[in-house]
Amino acid sequence: MKKYEPKNIRNICLVGHGGAGKTSVGEAILFTSGATTRLGSVLDETSTFDFEPEEIKRQGSISTAFAAAEWQKRKVMLLDTPGDNNFFVDARNALAASDIAAVVVSAVDGVQVMTEKMWELADNLTLPRIIVINKLDRERANFQSALDDVKASLTKRAAPFTIPIGAEAAFNGVVNLLQGKAYAFPADGSVDMKEVDIPADMADDVASAREALVEVIAESDDTLMEKYLETMELTEDEIKEALPKAILSGQLVPVVAVSATKNVGIQQLADILCDYFPSPADRAPKAGSFDGTDVTCPPDADGVFAGTVFKTIQDKFTGKLSLIRVWSGTLSADSGFYNATTGEKERFGQVLLPFGKKQEGVQAAVPGDIVALAKLKTTFTGHTVCDEKQKVAFEPLPEIQPIISYALKVKNKGDEDKLGQALNRVAEEDPTLKVIRDAEAKETQISGMGQVHIETTIEKIRRKFEVEVELLPPKIPYRETIRKKVENVEGKHKKQTGGRGQFGVCYIHIEPLPRGEGFEFVNKIVGGAIPRQWIPSVEKGIVQRMARGVIAGYLLVDVRVTLYDGKFHDVDSSDMAFQMAGSKGFKAAVDKANPYLLEPIWNLEVTCPDEFMGDVMGDINQRRGRVLGMEAKGKNQVIRAQAPMAELLQYGPDLDSITGGRGGFTVGFSHYDELPGNLAEKVIAAFQDEDEDD
Repeated sequence: MKKYEPKNIRNICLVGHGGAGKTSVGEAILFTSGATTRLGSVLDETSTFDFEPEEIKRQGSISTAFAAAEWQKRKVMLLDTPGDNNFFVDARNALAASDIAAVVVSAVDGVQVMTEKMWELADNLTLPRIIVINKLDRERANFQSALDDVKASLTKRAAPFTIPIGAEAAFNGVVNLLQGKAYAFPADGSVDMKEVDIPADMADDVASAREALVEVIAESDDTLMEKYLETMELTEDEIKEALPKAILSGQLVPVVAVSATKNVGIQQLADILCDYFPSPADRAPKAGSFDGTDVTCPPDADGVFAGTVFKTIQDKFTGKLSLIRVWSGTLSADSGFYNATTGEKERFGQVLLPFGKKQEGVQAAVPGDIVALAKLKTTFTGHTVCDEKQKVAFEPLPEIQPIISYALKVKNKGDEDKLGQALNRVAEEDPTLKVIRDAEAKETQISGMGQVHIETTIEKIRRKFEVEVELLPPKIPYRETIRKKVENVEGKHKKQTGGRGQFGVCYIHIEPLPRGEGFEFVNKIVGGAIPRQWIPSVEKGIVQRMARGVIAGYLLVDVRVTLYDGKFHDVDSSDMAFQMAGSKGFKAAVDKANPYLLEPIWNLEVTCPDEFMGDVMGDINQRRGRVLGMEAKGKNQVIRAQAPMAELLQYGPDLDSITGGRGGFTVGFSHYDELPGNLAEKVIAAFQDEDEDD
C-alpha cells in the first residue's frame, strides 16, 4: 500500500457485543473498497479477520485483527475487536490505539453488555463514535427500536444519517438524510448500488428524521443554534462545516443503517467516516513524561518518533509480531528505537502493514499508522518506544486482574519443558494471561479472564506448540494449626541395624500462637541434656514436619515449640537422629493439641447494576461469604465482602450468569480462617486416600 499523510488516515475500531456483526461490517468495507475480491463471511470460513482455527470453530473473534483499505483516496485501517468479555482487554487496547470507534449494534438484539462497556471506554478515551445498526435484513430486526435503545442506554446525541428502506427480508436500501437521496442495493451483495426515488410512504419519516438531525447539528454550536431558532434550517455548507467539529467533540454521534452480509448501506458508512470523522492529524498531541518532565508528541511526520506497542502476536512460523501505533515522527525500515519502558535499544528490519493473517512490507510509518515489527526481543505489549533524542513514556492502561484459574497437567510425560516454553509465548501475546508455578502445590497454574479465555488458550497451545494439556482445579493452599497447649511430649528416634546406630531424644511443649504469627522455637536446654550442635537439628526436623503438615499435608502455622530436655548417646547420636526426633515429637504433640484446618479468605469487590444487588449479595452469602458494605458508583453498586477462596474459583462465570454479563469483580488475599468441620473432614479424607495410594 502507498504512503499516506496523517490527514488522509482513518483508524476505525469496530467494537460491540459478540454476534452484532463487527467482523461482517469490516468484511463489507474491504469488499466495497476493492481491498478484497469477494465478500468474506464468518459462517463460510472465508473471513479476512477471523482466520485463527479457534475463531473459525467458535464463529467469533477472539483476538483483534487488522486490515487496510482505500476509500476516497484515504487509507482506512480497520481494527476488528472481539465482542466477548473474556477478551475485553484486547479490545480495550485496540480502541486506545484508534481514532474512531464504530459501535456495531444488532437491529435484532439492541444494545448489549459489551456494547455498553466499550461505549464507556470510548467515552473515557474521548473518541468520536459512529453507531452502525446492523442486521437490518434479519427477522425481527427493527431500526427504530434499536435507535431508541441506543438513545436510552448510550447517548441522547445519536442522530441517524441514513435510515432503512424496507424492513427485515425486504431491506434493500437506505435514504441519506444529508443528501436527501435514496439508494437501492442489488440482492447479490455486489457494490452496484443505484440512486432511486425516496419511497412516497417514507416522505414524512425522512422529513422528520432530517429535521431531528439538523437540530442536533445546530445544538453543537451556539451561533448555528441562534440561526436555527430563527430560520429552522441550516445551509448545506453550514452543515458540512459544523459536522466534523460536532463529531470530534462528541456533541453528535452519527447513526447509519446497514446489512453487512447483504452489503447494504456500507458505501454510505465509508463516506461518512472519510468525510466527517477526524484523522490522526486532528487529534490533540499525545501527552507523556520522562524523568518527571512532561513531554507532548504532536502528530507531525517531521517530529521526533514516539509510539505505543498495543498488541503482541505469536506466530508459529514468523515468530513474534509487535503491533505499534505511531503517535509522532516517522518510523523507517531497517532502523531502531529506544524502549522507554525497559531502558533498552532495539533494532529491526522491515516495517509491516498487517492485513488479516498476512503482512505487507512498507518503507516507513507516520503518525496514525498502525504497523507491525517482527522478532523484537525486549519489547512487549504496553511498552512505549521512541527516539533516544527525545525520550518519552506514555502512561500504560490499567492492568486487569484475571478472574479464573486452573492447574495444568501435561497428558504426555516429558512435555513439561515444551509446556513451559508454550506458556511463556502465549503470555507474551496475551498480557491478561497469568502463569504461576506454585511450589507449595507443585503445580503450574494459569489464570485468565474467563472460561472461554482459558479454553482458547489451551487450544492454541495444543495447535501451535503440540502440547496436550489437561485442566484441573487449582489446589487450595489450606493451612494447619492447633487449638491448645500440650506439654511434656517425647520425640524419640532409636535405630540399631548393626554398626553405628541412631539415637536422639527430645522433650517439647507446644502451644498455639495468634493468627499470622508463624513459628517460634524456644531453646530451654540446660546442663547439656542435648549437645549444643544438635539443638538446631531438632528445630530443623520440626520445621520440615511443619512443611509437610500432620493431618492433611498442608503447612502448619502459628505454633510455639519449647525444647526443654533430651537425651543423647556419645556414639549413636547425630544431626539426622535429632532431626528425626524433633519431627516425631512435633507430630505426636500436634496429634494431642486438637489440630484443625485454616482456609484462605479473599477480599471481594463486586460492581453491578442496582437491579442485581440483591441477587449478588444472596449469592455471596451462599458462598459462605460476608458482606461488609456497599456504595453507589454511577449507575452501579459496589459491594465489598469477604469469602473463602475455595468458593470463588469459578465466580466469574457465575457472576456473569447472575448479572447477564454486566457485573465485574476483583479479589485479593485477606487472611486465614477456620475451615468448617464438615469441609475439613473431606479435605483430610482426600489426603488420607492419596496417602494410601502412594
